Amino acid sequence: MLKVCKIVFLFLFCTHSAQRILPFDTLKLAETKEILVDDYGNVYLYKNKDFSFTKYDSLGQQKARLKLTLPFKIQSVQNPLNISSFSENAQELRFFDRNLNEIQTVDLRQNFGFIKLAFVEDLQQAWLVDESSKRIVQYNFRDNRQVGSYPFFEDLTNVVDFLVFNQKFYFLYPKQLKVFDMKGNTLDSYEVTKPRKLRRENNRILVINRCSVQMINGSLLTDLFRTENIQFVDKNSSSYFVIKDNNLYLYRPKEKDDKGLD
Repeated sequence: MLKVCKIVFLFLFCTHSAQRILPFDTLKLAETKEILVDDYGNVYLYKNKDFSFTKYDSLGQQKARLKLTLPFKIQSVQNPLNISSFSENAQELRFFDRNLNEIQTVDLRQNFGFIKLAFVEDLQQAWLVDESSKRIVQYNFRDNRQVGSYPFFEDLTNVVDFLVFNQKFYFLYPKQLKVFDMKGNTLDSYEVTKPRKLRRENNRILVINRCSVQMINGSLLTDLFRTENIQFVDKNSSSYFVIKDNNLYLYRPKEKDDKGLD
Protein backbone atom coordinates (compact mmCIF):
# COMPACT_ATOMS: atom_id res chain seq x y z
CA MET A 1 0.00 0.00 0.00
CA LEU A 2 2.85 2.39 0.87
CA LYS A 3 4.47 1.69 -2.49
CA VAL A 4 1.19 2.44 -4.30
CA CYS A 5 0.81 5.74 -2.39
CA LYS A 6 4.32 6.77 -3.37
CA ILE A 7 3.60 6.00 -7.02
CA VAL A 8 0.37 8.05 -6.95
CA PHE A 9 2.12 10.98 -5.28
CA LEU A 10 4.97 10.84 -7.82
CA PHE A 11 2.46 10.78 -10.68
CA LEU A 12 0.60 13.82 -9.40
CA PHE A 13 3.84 15.67 -8.69
CA CYS A 14 5.21 15.00 -12.17
CA THR A 15 2.07 15.85 -14.11
CA HIS A 16 1.47 19.24 -12.48
CA SER A 17 3.87 22.15 -12.45
CA ALA A 18 4.76 23.93 -9.23
CA GLN A 19 2.03 26.13 -7.86
CA ARG A 20 2.03 29.87 -8.38
CA ILE A 21 0.35 32.11 -5.84
CA LEU A 22 -2.08 34.63 -7.31
CA PRO A 23 -2.32 38.20 -5.99
CA PHE A 24 -5.53 37.97 -3.98
CA ASP A 25 -6.38 39.72 -0.74
CA THR A 26 -6.71 36.96 1.86
CA LEU A 27 -9.78 38.70 3.29
CA LYS A 28 -11.61 38.08 0.02
CA LEU A 29 -11.01 34.36 0.35
CA ALA A 30 -11.60 33.87 4.08
CA GLU A 31 -15.40 33.50 4.00
CA THR A 32 -15.68 32.01 0.52
CA LYS A 33 -18.15 29.13 0.20
CA GLU A 34 -17.65 28.53 -3.52
CA ILE A 35 -15.02 29.26 -6.15
CA LEU A 36 -15.48 29.13 -9.92
CA VAL A 37 -13.02 30.01 -12.67
CA ASP A 38 -13.73 30.72 -16.34
CA ASP A 39 -11.40 30.10 -19.28
CA TYR A 40 -10.22 33.72 -19.29
CA GLY A 41 -8.72 33.31 -15.82
CA ASN A 42 -11.46 35.30 -14.10
CA VAL A 43 -12.20 34.07 -10.58
CA TYR A 44 -15.70 34.11 -9.07
CA LEU A 45 -16.26 33.90 -5.32
CA TYR A 46 -19.62 33.16 -3.69
CA LYS A 47 -20.25 33.87 0.00
CA ASN A 48 -23.18 32.37 1.89
CA LYS A 49 -22.97 35.02 4.59
CA ASP A 50 -24.44 37.75 2.42
CA PHE A 51 -25.30 35.79 -0.76
CA SER A 52 -22.73 37.82 -2.68
CA PHE A 53 -21.19 36.71 -5.95
CA THR A 54 -18.08 38.63 -7.01
CA LYS A 55 -15.96 38.46 -10.15
CA TYR A 56 -12.20 39.19 -10.11
CA ASP A 57 -9.59 39.18 -12.86
CA SER A 58 -6.39 37.13 -12.56
CA LEU A 59 -4.69 40.05 -10.76
CA GLY A 60 -7.27 40.02 -7.99
CA GLN A 61 -9.00 43.20 -9.16
CA GLN A 62 -12.76 43.26 -8.67
CA LYS A 63 -14.61 43.43 -12.00
CA ALA A 64 -18.24 42.98 -10.93
CA ARG A 65 -20.32 42.16 -7.88
CA LEU A 66 -23.80 40.78 -7.40
CA LYS A 67 -25.69 40.65 -4.10
CA LEU A 68 -28.68 38.32 -4.03
CA THR A 69 -31.57 38.29 -1.56
CA LEU A 70 -31.91 34.50 -1.60
CA PRO A 71 -29.37 31.68 -1.97
CA PHE A 72 -28.71 30.78 -5.61
CA LYS A 73 -26.54 27.97 -6.90
CA ILE A 74 -24.33 29.24 -9.70
CA GLN A 75 -24.49 26.51 -12.30
CA SER A 76 -21.36 27.28 -14.29
CA VAL A 77 -19.14 30.10 -15.59
CA GLN A 78 -17.93 28.11 -18.59
CA ASN A 79 -19.86 30.63 -20.69
CA PRO A 80 -18.96 33.89 -18.88
CA LEU A 81 -21.24 35.88 -21.22
CA ASN A 82 -24.30 34.00 -19.96
CA ILE A 83 -23.92 32.69 -16.42
CA SER A 84 -26.80 30.52 -15.25
CA SER A 85 -28.06 29.99 -11.71
CA PHE A 86 -30.91 28.25 -9.89
CA SER A 87 -32.67 28.99 -6.61
CA GLU A 88 -34.69 26.26 -4.94
CA ASN A 89 -36.08 28.88 -2.53
CA ALA A 90 -37.24 31.27 -5.26
CA GLN A 91 -38.05 28.53 -7.80
CA GLU A 92 -36.26 30.56 -10.46
CA LEU A 93 -33.57 30.33 -13.07
CA ARG A 94 -31.57 33.53 -13.42
CA PHE A 95 -29.00 34.45 -16.05
CA PHE A 96 -26.26 37.06 -15.77
CA ASP A 97 -23.93 38.70 -18.28
CA ARG A 98 -20.16 39.23 -18.04
CA ASN A 99 -20.73 42.20 -15.68
CA LEU A 100 -23.10 40.14 -13.51
CA ASN A 101 -26.10 42.13 -14.67
CA GLU A 102 -29.29 40.08 -14.73
CA ILE A 103 -30.37 39.43 -18.31
CA GLN A 104 -33.20 36.92 -17.82
CA THR A 105 -35.36 35.37 -15.11
CA VAL A 106 -37.43 32.21 -15.59
CA ASP A 107 -40.19 31.70 -13.01
CA LEU A 108 -40.64 27.93 -12.69
CA ARG A 109 -43.67 28.15 -10.39
CA GLN A 110 -45.93 29.03 -13.31
CA ASN A 111 -45.51 25.64 -15.00
CA PHE A 112 -44.23 23.16 -12.42
CA GLY A 113 -44.80 21.85 -8.92
CA PHE A 114 -41.63 22.03 -6.81
CA ILE A 115 -38.31 21.97 -8.64
CA LYS A 116 -35.62 20.40 -6.48
CA LEU A 117 -32.74 20.52 -8.97
CA ALA A 118 -31.97 22.18 -12.27
CA PHE A 119 -29.31 21.75 -14.90
CA VAL A 120 -29.07 24.38 -17.64
CA GLU A 121 -27.88 22.57 -20.75
CA ASP A 122 -27.48 25.54 -23.11
CA LEU A 123 -29.00 28.92 -23.90
CA GLN A 124 -32.39 27.37 -24.61
CA GLN A 125 -32.92 24.24 -22.55
CA ALA A 126 -32.82 23.15 -18.93
CA TRP A 127 -33.42 19.84 -17.19
CA LEU A 128 -35.62 20.14 -14.11
CA VAL A 129 -36.15 17.59 -11.34
CA ASP A 130 -39.77 18.10 -10.25
CA GLU A 131 -39.98 16.58 -6.78
CA SER A 132 -43.75 16.97 -6.51
CA SER A 133 -44.54 14.95 -9.66
CA LYS A 134 -41.54 12.57 -9.42
CA ARG A 135 -40.25 13.30 -12.89
CA ILE A 136 -37.40 14.91 -14.78
CA VAL A 137 -38.51 17.46 -17.34
CA GLN A 138 -36.61 18.67 -20.38
CA TYR A 139 -37.74 22.28 -20.63
CA ASN A 140 -37.19 24.82 -23.41
CA PHE A 141 -37.34 28.02 -21.39
CA ARG A 142 -36.95 30.24 -24.46
CA ASP A 143 -40.23 28.97 -25.88
CA ASN A 144 -41.81 28.03 -22.52
CA ARG A 145 -42.29 24.49 -23.77
CA GLN A 146 -41.80 21.06 -22.21
CA VAL A 147 -39.80 18.93 -24.62
CA GLY A 148 -39.84 15.67 -22.68
CA SER A 149 -40.76 14.11 -19.35
CA TYR A 150 -39.19 11.11 -17.60
CA PRO A 151 -40.45 9.40 -14.41
CA PHE A 152 -37.91 9.36 -11.59
CA PHE A 153 -38.43 7.94 -8.10
CA GLU A 154 -34.98 8.14 -6.50
CA ASP A 155 -34.52 9.71 -3.08
CA LEU A 156 -33.48 13.32 -3.66
CA THR A 157 -32.55 14.05 -0.05
CA ASN A 158 -29.11 15.68 0.25
CA VAL A 159 -28.41 15.72 -3.49
CA VAL A 160 -25.32 17.87 -4.07
CA ASP A 161 -25.52 18.36 -7.84
CA PHE A 162 -27.23 17.11 -10.98
CA LEU A 163 -26.16 16.87 -14.63
CA VAL A 164 -27.53 15.41 -17.86
CA PHE A 165 -25.37 14.21 -20.75
CA ASN A 166 -25.59 11.66 -23.55
CA GLN A 167 -29.03 10.41 -22.40
CA LYS A 168 -27.82 9.77 -18.86
CA PHE A 169 -28.72 11.39 -15.56
CA TYR A 170 -25.89 12.04 -13.09
CA PHE A 171 -26.82 12.57 -9.43
CA LEU A 172 -24.12 13.55 -6.97
CA TYR A 173 -24.73 12.68 -3.31
CA PRO A 174 -22.49 13.35 -0.27
CA LYS A 175 -20.88 9.90 -0.55
CA GLN A 176 -21.88 8.65 -3.96
CA LEU A 177 -22.23 9.52 -7.64
CA LYS A 178 -25.06 7.59 -9.30
CA VAL A 179 -25.70 7.35 -13.03
CA PHE A 180 -29.14 6.49 -14.45
CA ASP A 181 -30.58 5.93 -17.90
CA MET A 182 -33.67 7.75 -19.13
CA LYS A 183 -35.91 5.06 -17.65
CA GLY A 184 -34.50 5.55 -14.16
CA ASN A 185 -32.41 2.36 -14.16
CA THR A 186 -29.10 2.54 -12.32
CA LEU A 187 -26.15 2.21 -14.70
CA ASP A 188 -23.17 2.95 -12.45
CA SER A 189 -22.32 4.03 -8.92
CA TYR A 190 -19.09 5.56 -7.61
CA GLU A 191 -17.86 6.38 -4.13
CA VAL A 192 -16.89 10.02 -3.60
CA THR A 193 -15.44 12.05 -0.74
CA LYS A 194 -16.58 15.59 0.07
CA PRO A 195 -18.05 16.26 -3.39
CA ARG A 196 -19.02 19.79 -4.40
CA LYS A 197 -20.24 19.72 -7.98
CA LEU A 198 -20.22 18.09 -11.41
CA ARG A 199 -18.60 19.52 -14.52
CA ARG A 200 -18.71 18.44 -18.15
CA GLU A 201 -15.77 19.04 -20.47
CA ASN A 202 -16.55 17.81 -23.99
CA ASN A 203 -17.21 14.08 -23.47
CA ARG A 204 -15.76 13.93 -19.97
CA ILE A 205 -17.75 14.06 -16.75
CA LEU A 206 -15.74 15.44 -13.83
CA VAL A 207 -16.42 15.37 -10.12
CA ILE A 208 -15.08 18.42 -8.29
CA ASN A 209 -14.47 17.40 -4.68
CA ARG A 210 -13.20 19.49 -1.80
CA CYS A 211 -9.57 18.43 -2.31
CA SER A 212 -9.56 16.72 -5.71
CA VAL A 213 -10.82 16.64 -9.27
CA GLN A 214 -11.81 13.23 -10.64
CA MET A 215 -12.96 11.95 -14.03
CA ILE A 216 -15.32 9.09 -14.84
CA ASN A 217 -13.14 6.52 -16.58
CA GLY A 218 -15.23 3.43 -17.27
CA SER A 219 -16.10 1.79 -13.96
CA LEU A 220 -13.62 3.95 -12.03
CA LEU A 221 -13.11 7.53 -10.92
CA THR A 222 -9.61 8.59 -11.97
CA ASP A 223 -7.77 11.34 -10.09
CA LEU A 224 -6.81 14.27 -12.32
CA PHE A 225 -5.71 16.44 -9.43
CA ARG A 226 -5.44 15.91 -5.68
CA THR A 227 -3.89 17.82 -2.82
CA GLU A 228 -4.73 17.74 0.88
CA ASN A 229 -5.49 20.34 3.57
CA ILE A 230 -7.08 22.93 1.30
CA GLN A 231 -10.33 24.90 1.36
CA PHE A 232 -11.38 24.46 -2.28
CA VAL A 233 -10.20 23.38 -5.70
CA ASP A 234 -11.74 24.35 -9.04
CA LYS A 235 -10.59 24.22 -12.63
CA ASN A 236 -11.04 25.76 -16.04
CA SER A 237 -10.06 24.05 -19.30
CA SER A 238 -6.32 24.51 -18.73
CA SER A 239 -5.52 24.91 -15.01
CA TYR A 240 -6.45 24.07 -11.44
CA PHE A 241 -7.11 26.76 -8.84
CA VAL A 242 -6.68 26.04 -5.15
CA ILE A 243 -7.59 28.06 -2.05
CA LYS A 244 -5.28 27.11 0.81
CA ASP A 245 -4.64 29.09 4.00
CA ASN A 246 -6.68 31.93 2.44
CA ASN A 247 -4.32 32.17 -0.52
CA LEU A 248 -5.16 31.36 -4.14
CA TYR A 249 -2.77 29.08 -6.02
CA LEU A 250 -2.59 28.19 -9.69
CA TYR A 251 -1.49 24.74 -10.88
CA ARG A 252 -0.86 24.07 -14.57
CA PRO A 253 -0.75 20.45 -15.80
CA LYS A 254 2.42 19.62 -17.72
CA GLU A 255 0.39 17.33 -19.96
CA LYS A 256 -3.22 17.05 -21.00
CA ASP A 257 -5.30 15.40 -18.29
CA ASP A 258 -6.95 13.10 -20.79
CA LYS A 259 -3.75 11.59 -22.24
CA GLY A 260 -3.87 7.86 -21.97
CA LEU A 261 -7.38 7.85 -20.50
CA ASP A 262 -10.50 6.56 -22.20
